[in-house]
Amino acid sequence: MPNRIYAGQSFEKVIKNEEFSGVIFVKNEDEVIFESASGYSNRAEEQLNTLHTRFGIASGCKLFTAIAICQLVENGVLSFDARLKECLDVDFPHFDEHLTIHHLLTHSSGIPDYFDEETMDNFEDLWKRTPMYQLKDLKDFLPLFKNEKMLFKPGERFHYNNAAFIVLGLIVEQQTGLSFTDYIETNLFRKCGMNDSGYFSLDRLPKNTACGYIDNEDGTWKTNVYSIPIKGGADGGAYITAPDMIKLWEALLSYRLLSEKYTKLLMTPHIQVKDGVEYGYGIWINRRNNTIFKFHVMGYDPGVNFHSAIYPKSGIKLAIPSNKSSGAFQIMKAIEEYFEI
Repeated sequence: MPNRIYAGQSFEKVIKNEEFSGVIFVKNEDEVIFESASGYSNRAEEQLNTLHTRFGIASGCKLFTAIAICQLVENGVLSFDARLKECLDVDFPHFDEHLTIHHLLTHSSGIPDYFDEETMDNFEDLWKRTPMYQLKDLKDFLPLFKNEKMLFKPGERFHYNNAAFIVLGLIVEQQTGLSFTDYIETNLFRKCGMNDSGYFSLDRLPKNTACGYIDNEDGTWKTNVYSIPIKGGADGGAYITAPDMIKLWEALLSYRLLSEKYTKLLMTPHIQVKDGVEYGYGIWINRRNNTIFKFHVMGYDPGVNFHSAIYPKSGIKLAIPSNKSSGAFQIMKAIEEYFEI
């Protein structure tokens, strides 16, 4: 494996070309083999990002929701085959009665989405109709999709769906009596030792938290404070540090969050997305030569992009959060190429 000292020199060019703002954190088993922080967490104050800066990760935390559901299934509270109407007291007048938790977890539910990434381009357009500062709880998202019609029959195909994970979060709340964010912070973050991570409101961000930045073509920029929901939830929006994200992978793989049986179910390919790409429960799975070579999560919002992955053959784990709208994917590909993953 390439020497850690020279890795930085190899990635320097990619970081510069991407004008990357964020953190790169790579471990091989128990050894940190590369770490780097670049860019500003606060441009106005010229405050630099550090290894322990908190970053929003958008949809990267759908995995957290899936783990929570799996915990409830393992504890006998739910089943993957349970129908939605059996575990959530919300009226969805047009939803298919055969819709199950499994369908929601695998983006195969067919329910309408409040932001359909296949047909909508600009996430910010949502807030023209519903001010983002009103979306403080999961139930606040319901008016955006609950009365709409199904897109297709449950199980028919993969169609990425944010609203499905809002529904899963509501199920967690009803079945546990806790707010979704309290459940995740107690039953995932604390168990993993993710002491710097949480679900923070944009108007009350703690110290060492990066502002998200949107760059315009004319060289100007703005923060994403009016471009994303004020507080994250079951479909995205948690804040993590890169080392904390690695702690989550390590806890998951050592069966501290779920038993071996349910960890394997979470990481089993349940549905094909496209050639070489499948989806488990809240987790993307990539194949190469018919062998799984990567489990990963990703997140994209205005002023946010994030990739984190584990590579079972090499034992490498990486986390790349950024407070810009692009860059993390290119960094991940450079790491894969450099370490010959």
